[in-house]
Amino acid sequence: MLSTLELRNIIESSFLPMRCQCTLAQDQSLTVRVFDRTSERVDLMVTGISAQQLNSSRAISNLIACLRSDLKNQHLNQPRRVNDSL
Repeated sequence: MLSTLELRNIIESSFLPMRCQCTLAQDQSLTVRVFDRTSERVDLMVTGISAQQLNSSRAISNLIACLRSDLKNQHLNQPRRVNDSL
């Protein structure tokens, strides 16, 4: 199993150039926050991810794919601002 530091680095770097913050709670669950590049607001926050289940590269890849999909869906569901259509 990877160390917490290695796991955090893999997840956080997978969202570059966006800023991603991964934290580990006392119960060994992860919280992942992905921030908007311009406003620094939280675009996606997922809590309660079991760090113990991330014991293979496939499990980590699947998590990252799910997070990216959630982030994409979140962007698609946001109302467009007037400046976005220009």
